[in-house]
Amino acid sequence: MAMRIVMKFGGTAINSADKVIHVANLIKSEKEKGNNDIVGVISAMRGMTDGILSMSEDIKRGDKASIGGFLKNMREVHLNIIEQAVKDVKIKNEARHVVTTLLEELDDILGGIVLLAEITPKSLDYLLSFGERLSTPIVSFVLRDIGLACQYLTGKEAGILTDSNFGEARPLMDTTKLRLIHKIEPLLKRNIVPIITGFIGADQNGNTTTIGRGGSDYTATIISAGINADEVWLWSDVDGLMTADPRIVKDAAVIKEVSFAEAMEMALFGAKYMHPRALVPVIDTKIPVRIRNTFNVQNEGTFISQNLPKASQKIVKSISAIRHTALIDVGGGGGMVGAPGTAARIFDALARNRVNIMMISQSPSESSISMVVRKNDLDRATTTLDLNLLGKVVKQVNVNDDVAVIAVVGSGMRGIKGVAATVFNAVAKRNVNVIMIAQGSSELNLAFVVNDTDCEQAVRALHDEFDLAKGGSKK
Repeated sequence: MAMRIVMKFGGTAINSADKVIHVANLIKSEKEKGNNDIVGVISAMRGMTDGILSMSEDIKRGDKASIGGFLKNMREVHLNIIEQAVKDVKIKNEARHVVTTLLEELDDILGGIVLLAEITPKSLDYLLSFGERLSTPIVSFVLRDIGLACQYLTGKEAGILTDSNFGEARPLMDTTKLRLIHKIEPLLKRNIVPIITGFIGADQNGNTTTIGRGGSDYTATIISAGINADEVWLWSDVDGLMTADPRIVKDAAVIKEVSFAEAMEMALFGAKYMHPRALVPVIDTKIPVRIRNTFNVQNEGTFISQNLPKASQKIVKSISAIRHTALIDVGGGGGMVGAPGTAARIFDALARNRVNIMMISQSPSESSISMVVRKNDLDRATTTLDLNLLGKVVKQVNVNDDVAVIAVVGSGMRGIKGVAATVFNAVAKRNVNVIMIAQGSSELNLAFVVNDTDCEQAVRALHDEFDLAKGGSKK
């Protein structure tokens, strides 16, 4: 039976001519299996987004030599792939023209920005869009070269409308769905494969926006919800969601099936294979998601769906770790005790300065609140607290700037007695000190904070304790 599948490809899948040809053949193969409807979503080539972010610092310094070097490298990388991957001369010349025109546009924009020696969130989003705007047409031209009818579109052209929060824009889903149906449905009916840029959309004024790092996953699920796809396949360079980071735990295993709720927790708690908000568009529509390895197509990867069979409901599914975090302990002494609105004032001040709080814990005495933030938000957070609240609501601010958050995730923890005891006994045996603990009422995850030096030891201890290498939790 024919299926409608949105297939997203990450930057490591398209950073050489051989890889782009491989991706094109994967798309063609799935298209021809039962005449499936396929929509491709393409990331920037690996290193391009980071390179553009680095270049933005060169702009502030007026370092024209570094900017020129990066542009030269971009030109060589993209044009070399076209040269090696496209055989038909006419298609090759057309591809060269499109990419060269985009590079000239980027060069012109950079010339103006360098003169100002200033870069705004709005102009940075426009610069960042070039990574996907260059890679997506290349994949499209290679598909045409192997005989598949396709059309490349930017996220803006496809109909993805967002707010104007540059750098972390959120899609306006109702309007986006209408626009996606209007644009993409006619192409699919004509048997044309739409190839769409990941990561980027546009606000109501037509300004280019980006939806956050790793946003191609998010783009894929936004599109799938808009066109009512049967499945979303997120192709990357890993076999799927893992029981732990394989760089920490050598025998970490691929998790075959997880629920939307479990996958969301894993994404929020450091799983790098998926954008944290990527599942939001498909949860209501119940469109399943697969995470698959572009270079190991025989492996079915991880299947993410609304409801799992009983056999897949393990007590614990994964042990995640978030590094590069800091712990802020805000103490107010007796002034915080029983004072309504104290927490609201603290969180509001931090929110207004765009500090994201990852985890919160408050003592029963109400005399202190502990918060975990990312290390790159720490200076902004402490400055905000010092300027706005210190000496008023807050008496002191203590910081531990080198901690890690460990999260134990699994829907099977609900209602099971002794899970927390098992967790903390396991880490205690390795002489790991737990600094802070938090667990939601859903009992889907148990998170705690340790010194970063103890992080890997804690992850390995829990992975062993719950027997995750063998794909199942000890009962």
